[in-house]
Amino acid sequence: MSVSQLAREIKESPTLRLNEEARILRQKGEPVIHLGIGEPKNRAPIAAILGSAAKLHTGDVKYTPTDGLPSLKKAIVHFVEEHYDRLVAPENIIISTGAKQCIYNALFTTVNPQDEVILLAPYWVSYPEMVKMVYGIPVIVTPEDGTFHPRLEDIERVVTSYTKAIIVNSPNNPSGVIYSEEFIAEIVEFCERKGIYLILDDIYHTLVFDGQRAPIAYKYTDKDLENSKLIVVNGVSKVYGMTGFRIGWAVAPRKLVEVMTNIQSQTTSNASVISQAAAEGALTGVQSVIENLRLTMQNNRDVMMQELIAFNGIRVTRPSGTFYCLPDFRAYSNDSIELSRFLLEKALVVTVPGVAFGMEGHLRLSYAGSVNDITKGIERIKWALDPGSPNEIYIGDRKILRD
Repeated sequence: MSVSQLAREIKESPTLRLNEEARILRQKGEPVIHLGIGEPKNRAPIAAILGSAAKLHTGDVKYTPTDGLPSLKKAIVHFVEEHYDRLVAPENIIISTGAKQCIYNALFTTVNPQDEVILLAPYWVSYPEMVKMVYGIPVIVTPEDGTFHPRLEDIERVVTSYTKAIIVNSPNNPSGVIYSEEFIAEIVEFCERKGIYLILDDIYHTLVFDGQRAPIAYKYTDKDLENSKLIVVNGVSKVYGMTGFRIGWAVAPRKLVEVMTNIQSQTTSNASVISQAAAEGALTGVQSVIENLRLTMQNNRDVMMQELIAFNGIRVTRPSGTFYCLPDFRAYSNDSIELSRFLLEKALVVTVPGVAFGMEGHLRLSYAGSVNDITKGIERIKWALDPGSPNEIYIGDRKILRD
C-alpha cells in the first residue's frame, strides 16, 4: 500500500494507543487500572443532557452554520466575559469539533510551509504532529533549569525570521504547572511586539487548585482583539467533563476566524448540532458542576501526591491544575516507552511515556479516575519497580510474587 510521505511522518497518538490496549485487556477480563487518560469519571451535566435531548426531540438535526450555532456563540460570549473579563463579538468565535480541531485550524490558517512553531516542553503530544501536518517545523524549548516552567530568555534564543507562532498551554498538560503571571505578561508582550501568533490552549483554564487562578493573557495586551496576535482556545471537554461531546472554540481576530471557517467548511463542515446543544446547556446551566469537578480533582491530586511522595527514587512536581502529574522515573529507567510497556504488562497499569511530551524518563500519570484507582495503581507501580516494597501483591484476585 502506498501512502504519502507526510502521512508516514505523523506519529500515532500514544494516549489513544494505550487506551486501546487497555480496552482489549479489559475485554479479556484483566483488572487493568488506567492512570493514563485525561477523562474524569463524572457524568455529563444534566443541563447538557437536557440540551442535547431537547434538540433530538425536535427531530431538527441538520447542518448548522460552519462557525457554530448563534445561540452557542452567545453563551461563549458570556463565558469569555465572565472568565476572561473581555468582551468579544460572535464574529470573533469559531466552534469546532473539539479544542484540538481549533488548534489545527489555527495552525493551518497562520503557518506556511517551513514556518516554525515554538512548543514549550513539556507539551501536549499532538502539538508537534499538528505543526508537521501543516508543513511547519516544530521547535522545542525545554527549560534549562530542570523545571516544567518556561523562561522567555530560552524562547528568545530560538526565535528566527521563520517563527510564526508559539503555543502556550497553562495549566499545562502533562505537568499540571500553571505558568506565572510574570511569564504570561512577558510572552504576550513579546509576541505582540514581534508579530508572532500566540496560541493559548486554555482547555484547563478553570481547573486549578489551592485558590490559585491561571493568568489571563488578555490582561497583558493593550491591543484590541482585531489587531492582537492572541488566539485563545477553550471547550467543554475538561472543565465540564464532556470529552465525548467534542466541542471546542477559538476566540481570535475576525479575519482569522473567517479563514478558519473556510478551512472547516472544507473538512468537517460543522460540529455536531447535538453536541453544540449540549455545550450550550452546560454553559448556560448551573455552574456548580465546575466547582464540584474541581474539588474532586484537587482531592485526587492530594491522594496522588501522598502516594508518590512515599515512592523511593521518584521526584514529582506538585500540580497546580489539570488532571495530571509528570513524575521523574529516571531512577528506574531512562526509556519511558519501555517503562510504560513494562508497567502495563507486569502490573496492568496504564501510564503515558514522558518522551511523547518532550520529557524522556518521565511518565504522565492521571488522577482523573477514582481514589481507589489512584492508590491501587501507585501500589502496583511501586511493587513492580521499588525493591523496598512488599514482595507480593494482589492484582485483581490473583496473588503475584515479584520475580
